[in-house]
Amino acid sequence: MKLVISLGGSRVVPNKIDYEFLKSFKKVINKIKKRNKIVVVVGGGSVARKYINTLKKEKLDKKKLSFLGFETTRLNAMLVSNFIGANSSAPESLREVNKLLKRNNVVVTGAVEFKPKMTSDGTAADIAKSIKADAFVNVTNVKGLFDKNPKKYKTAKFIPEISFKDFSKIVNKLKFKPGQNFVLDQSAAKVISKEKIKTYITKNIEDLSKIIKKEKFTGTLIHD
Repeated sequence: MKLVISLGGSRVVPNKIDYEFLKSFKKVINKIKKRNKIVVVVGGGSVARKYINTLKKEKLDKKKLSFLGFETTRLNAMLVSNFIGANSSAPESLREVNKLLKRNNVVVTGAVEFKPKMTSDGTAADIAKSIKADAFVNVTNVKGLFDKNPKKYKTAKFIPEISFKDFSKIVNKLKFKPGQNFVLDQSAAKVISKEKIKTYITKNIEDLSKIIKKEKFTGTLIHD
């Protein structure tokens, strides 16, 4: 199976580097990599938001803020990649990701080919399209998709399954901002919906094995 994992930066560095999470993630990747091709795309998460929020006070334009977020994803990617024993440097293009994947079962990257409004989720979706992935998994810090932010609203309802069409309706209501925090953003939603890439949103990294085996998992499934 070809699998693309969008790993939220806040799972790696919630406030400080989460060593226990990295150990668990490494264990899971080692377990599933033997018969699969895996690309892990790491987000900027809380680190990116801290940098961006600081420089917003100095009224930097959105392009510069986006570039800062872009670079943070690459720094986080190198932390994860070196920890799990994957590639030693961050790929700089989709072409480079594809080349590395031909030689290795696991490739770790941040965002590639900077563009304004580009995100790690968007990069992950583009990679999923490029390698013709069988599945796209977003490992985030919430259980899955909710009808509104569960951290702000106690009445938020969990959505275990949703169609590409209905998911796109939810995402299209969001307004882009650098460092935005949502389970999956507009650019990624557009790609996975158009390409019909089966998508899983989960908090539990142990679910990666279940997803590969097509077993029941805890989270949200987005499909036709």
